[in-house]
Amino acid sequence: MQALLLRPAYDRIADRLAKVAPDLEVAIMEPDGALSLNGAPLDPADLKAEIWWLTLEAFSGKGRGYLPALVASPHARWVQTVFAGLENPAFKPLARPGLKLTNSSAQAPAIAEYVTIHALSLLHPIAEQAAHQKAHEWTPVNFREVGQSRWLIVGFGNIGREIAVRAKAFGAAIEVARRSPDAEGLADAVCTIAALPERLPHADVVVLACALNEETRDLANADFFAAMKPGAVLVNIGRGGLVDEDALKAGLDRDQPGRAVLDVFKTEPLPADAWFWDHPKVRVTPHASNRGDMTGARGEALFLENLRRYLTGEPMLNPVRPEDIGVG
Repeated sequence: MQALLLRPAYDRIADRLAKVAPDLEVAIMEPDGALSLNGAPLDPADLKAEIWWLTLEAFSGKGRGYLPALVASPHARWVQTVFAGLENPAFKPLARPGLKLTNSSAQAPAIAEYVTIHALSLLHPIAEQAAHQKAHEWTPVNFREVGQSRWLIVGFGNIGREIAVRAKAFGAAIEVARRSPDAEGLADAVCTIAALPERLPHADVVVLACALNEETRDLANADFFAAMKPGAVLVNIGRGGLVDEDALKAGLDRDQPGRAVLDVFKTEPLPADAWFWDHPKVRVTPHASNRGDMTGARGEALFLENLRRYLTGEPMLNPVRPEDIGVG
């Protein structure tokens, strides 16, 4: 059995790869697209790779030939991706019979920390306290305890579950919107996306952590914001396409939501003249909620574990539904 890895990815895991799959034949693609096998040049016509690891290098100068080779390969049977979401149209050719895709959960702990820290900092009156300090005013500020807040997490995959773990640790009540009625021991209540208008008025923190597809495109629209509890916090770490951005602006103007933390946008990079940058109720980050210092290491461990499972015929972690691929 043969795998094709990009040179930087192979170099990071070579020793561990040899232990997990000592009999695996590993072809390597160099940054310039050249192929090799066992140190000898490999003709592209002789590449028979069944296993592919789609890492970030495939989208940089270190390996841009990798994705085109994968799309063209008649031999590919399994692709492990570095991404949590695969709605980018570039991935659509991979939604084909006989090709299994698994996505990444490596970024989930980092994104969950991002969500929790931003939400807590907005629930607690830190800015008001800082203003009193700046004015040298000895003025106590009352605050609502996080343990009395309600969080509504839209989407309950790897990221949503990690967010729930952290919010529950503070005693928050957790409701999730998802396809399955299973609360997985983390949520206090489960609803469907169709039920969101009835559930939004009760939520102090609303987190968009779902996939972008035809059901969820512009999910957060004018009706969505009109149903939100005044003063509530919206956090979007899913995809920019989940939010009707004009409706969000109108909602912020009437305090529904009261604040928005946005890591993703319909247009990225965000244009310098976009209204989000200077809006007093918006926090902007550049699609960076996954930038935890352990995300890369977790991604490597995930690939190796899924490789072990693939070789032994065990169920793999994080399978992706074909209908969720390339729908953006």
